[in-house]
Amino acid sequence: MRRRFRPRTWRASRRRDPSSGARLALIAGILAVIVAGLAAWFYWGPGPTARGGTSTTVVLAPRQGLVSIASVLQRAGVVSHGALFIAAAELEGAAPRLKAGEYAFPSRLSLASVLAKLRTGAVVRHFVTIPEGFTSRAALGVIDAAPYLEGVAPLPPEGSLLPETYEAQRGESRRDLIDRMRAARTDLVRQLWRDRAPGLPYETPEQGVILASIVEKETAKADERPRIAAVFINRLKRGLRLESDPTIIYGLNGGAPLGHGLRRSELASGTRYNTYRYWGLTPTPIANPGRAALMAAFHPAPGDDLYFVADGTGGHAFSATYEDHRRNVARWRAIEEARLHAAISAQYPGGTGVP
Repeated sequence: MRRRFRPRTWRASRRRDPSSGARLALIAGILAVIVAGLAAWFYWGPGPTARGGTSTTVVLAPRQGLVSIASVLQRAGVVSHGALFIAAAELEGAAPRLKAGEYAFPSRLSLASVLAKLRTGAVVRHFVTIPEGFTSRAALGVIDAAPYLEGVAPLPPEGSLLPETYEAQRGESRRDLIDRMRAARTDLVRQLWRDRAPGLPYETPEQGVILASIVEKETAKADERPRIAAVFINRLKRGLRLESDPTIIYGLNGGAPLGHGLRRSELASGTRYNTYRYWGLTPTPIANPGRAALMAAFHPAPGDDLYFVADGTGGHAFSATYEDHRRNVARWRAIEEARLHAAISAQYPGGTGVP
């Protein structure tokens, strides 16, 4: 009996091919490597070029969802594909830990680095600096000029701000920032008043702030402030007028630079801030004193000095008697006259100073 021929099928031959499984495993391995490489490239590789040039600024609102964040980043050109950002955030478990705020993303930043910045809250930091001795009007000008702040704030009372550097977030209201500055000054003055030196001629802590503002405007040298405060305190105790030039300037124009030395007519001005005419402290502070000036007003240096005048070196010469003060004034005038002659000689060498 003849046996019927049965052709070998592909399925049967495949089962008998021992190398087919190895080939499939190799192909699968190659594909896995390719996929892993692509994933690593999208995760660690350079991102898109910033549309703004070197960096792109993005503001993420509080409680903004992952999908919304991905959309904002894709529209801003920070990430190429929002879906990949979502997948990476979910795989990392970073989705619930992304922080709101203002971010600056450099050009070509990797997806991994973008996630790291959002996870750690590496936001853009803005700072507002109010120099010591600024009037409240000048301080408000600095705050108004900050483009990252919002809203309009009223002019704070003179002397109510603590001059320092404050960090501010984009979108913060100007009023809130001023409130922080006022709270910082209030807390400091409360502490200084509690720990003040005995025998000060103040009935309220605000009177100490007034004197501190005068001290602030009289010298830029921190080591002189306790001694200058002592001079004014000694004069108050003895019933002498303070005779402070900066108080006159404040009464004339609110503390803006005059652009010239005080004239006789200005020294005789009738403003209540003229401490050459009126006894006691000025009605309000004449500036916002810094920490050193406030400390000096509540902890003055010991001593009996009643006078001081410029000494030609950027500091002051102090004296306890009027006779010594007159001699210090004479020396200062001689220094001024010598400087004037030197300036004229430099401008008109070899001449008399007359053009």
